[in-house]
Amino acid sequence: MLVHGNNIGQKESHKTKYQDRLSKKYLKEIRKEYQKWKTFNQKLKGPYTRADEKDRETIHERTSSLNQYKDFIDQRHYAEKFDSRSNLHSSVLEEFTYYLFRDLVEDFSQNALIGKSHTFKDIFFRPDNYGKMLERPSTLIERKDHDFAIGVKINAALRCQGSEIKENHVWDLPAVVIECKTYLDKTMLQDASTAAEQLQHRNPNALYIVVSEWLKLTDAVNLKKFKIDQVYVLRKQKNTDREFRFEEGYVKNPIFQDVVEHLFGNVRDYLASDWKSGISFGLDRGYLI
Repeated sequence: MLVHGNNIGQKESHKTKYQDRLSKKYLKEIRKEYQKWKTFNQKLKGPYTRADEKDRETIHERTSSLNQYKDFIDQRHYAEKFDSRSNLHSSVLEEFTYYLFRDLVEDFSQNALIGKSHTFKDIFFRPDNYGKMLERPSTLIERKDHDFAIGVKINAALRCQGSEIKENHVWDLPAVVIECKTYLDKTMLQDASTAAEQLQHRNPNALYIVVSEWLKLTDAVNLKKFKIDQVYVLRKQKNTDREFRFEEGYVKNPIFQDVVEHLFGNVRDYLASDWKSGISFGLDRGYLI
């Protein structure tokens, strides 16, 4: 769940990489600031399932704290020492998403799934022959990694009729999936759309959202053709390559509170809504979708 903290820890304990003096120095500085950010978010409570007048203030505090930590870790010397392949910077947004929704999800149930997840993608059966098919289902579960998910962990036991051989499987079933990006370009959008379509074929009630800091798309992109339920651009700003963000005169927008509020409200409303659907339900109304 604390994916950014885990990322820092992996670098601190790596056997070969990040062992030079400068890396150790920077990681020590980052660890100190991370602990402050983590402690602040763990002590801050809410929002919960029921809307409250304090929700806006709570989201404001979480967003302000995120901006402060991001401004620290995004400094040029850290950005150049730990490039995008290290996932140090991108994992901040994933951990923030956990803090944002933690109390909401726990308010539903202590057993709820929340955080980085290997979610259910597909199920298929591949016995070696008909004789084996009669003995056991030979079930294979295909999974998909997602940056953040809210859902439930499924424990399933499958057995062929008349057989005593039982197969036990565990998988994550998401209600909400959020993919976190530093910036979103067309290729990333297409990949996310494909993942969303695959997820919703097997789990039609799932909500699929992309959250990015910056946007790298033009007006020539038709968003309507993609299967994503919503795209949030937290800084309300087009992407600029990282090296240009350090030039004198560049204005980096903050992560906006109203965007975070909309994201939280969208997910909370969805989780609290009635998902009842299907042919019979639609026929009663006269419209099916």
